[in-house]
Amino acid sequence: MVWAAYNKLLAKQPLLVKACTSFVGFTAGDVLAQNFVEKKDKYDYARTLRMGSFGLLIHGTTGHYFYGALDGALPGTAPVTVASKVLIDQVFWNPIFGCMFFSYLTATSGGGPTEIMAKIKADLQTAVMGSWAVWVPAHTVNFAFIPPAQRLLYINTIQVHLA
Repeated sequence: MVWAAYNKLLAKQPLLVKACTSFVGFTAGDVLAQNFVEKKDKYDYARTLRMGSFGLLIHGTTGHYFYGALDGALPGTAPVTVASKVLIDQVFWNPIFGCMFFSYLTATSGGGPTEIMAKIKADLQTAVMGSWAVWVPAHTVNFAFIPPAQRLLYINTIQVHLA
């Protein structure tokens, strides 16, 4: 019942639903990370707000357009198509996404252009290369088996489990 309602709403309002799905995914991921991975003494509510708002405003919206364009340019699930999508995602989109992520979180934490550039310079390469162990196989499954409309739901599910 919930799945049918989700898919019905996804068909009617795909951008809104994907943005909200990413809000839930990024919020849940941060809640889990702070409580069970980092086990912080003091919970950082502002960080959770930053992460959730990133999901809502940036991840869900840009992901909707990027993956829609990628699926439009490379339709189908043939092995060469899947491999091409994974390559494009990881070589081009992954660093762009990383720049958006570090920029947004640094800016919403009070950092300016100098701090944003320093964060990207310090962390982007490690983040991109480190993510390949998870995202190459995850996106191989994504592009081969997940319906295009549900790609961001799948991605958010993986991200929550990475928390």
